[in-house]
Amino acid sequence: MLTAQQLHRQLAQILAGPVLNTGNDPIEVVRAAHQIREGAETLMGAAVQQAREAGRTWQDIGDVLGVSRQAAFQRYGKPIDPRTGEAMSTSPVPEAVELARAVIDDHAHGRWADITARFDDTMRAGLTEEGLAEAWAYLAGLAGAYESHGDTDVVRTGDFTVTNTPLAFEAGSFVARVVFRDDRTIAGLFILNPEEAHDNTGSATT
Repeated sequence: MLTAQQLHRQLAQILAGPVLNTGNDPIEVVRAAHQIREGAETLMGAAVQQAREAGRTWQDIGDVLGVSRQAAFQRYGKPIDPRTGEAMSTSPVPEAVELARAVIDDHAHGRWADITARFDDTMRAGLTEEGLAEAWAYLAGLAGAYESHGDTDVVRTGDFTVTNTPLAFEAGSFVARVVFRDDRTIAGLFILNPEEAHDNTGSATT
């Protein structure tokens, strides 16, 4: 594994490339930008691990990142499964962004059956197509018509992949939180106020 210092040097080289060589093909600049993003996230993970080894708390790290200590841990922690004593997977479902946006698109077009078809057994027993439609109508009554969605944030939490996607309505904003199992079934579906989503709390409205 690369050290934080090595990662820092590597990232600096990547950052300098597109700037120093202005004759690059634009697609090469895109490729370099992608490397920068991937490298920065790797560097962030290494930096957080270094901070933890130095005794800094998750609250300290969360304060720097502008998130709660729980959100910082969920993104960069190395949880141990209390059932087995083994390290838990921290890798989210690869297609999580696409899966979450499909759920949002189905909401926007009233395809309730397509959503419930992806529910796990618990969700299927507790939430009907009529319930989904009623909750979406409730949001329309609060904030008008749905307009668009923002970028989806993805995090692994225990056995689940959690996605949070900002939603823009005519007169308000919400966050769609969709929880997926590793088999891609939906284990949770929530529409939260942005403040609730930021705090990683809140109750379901769908």
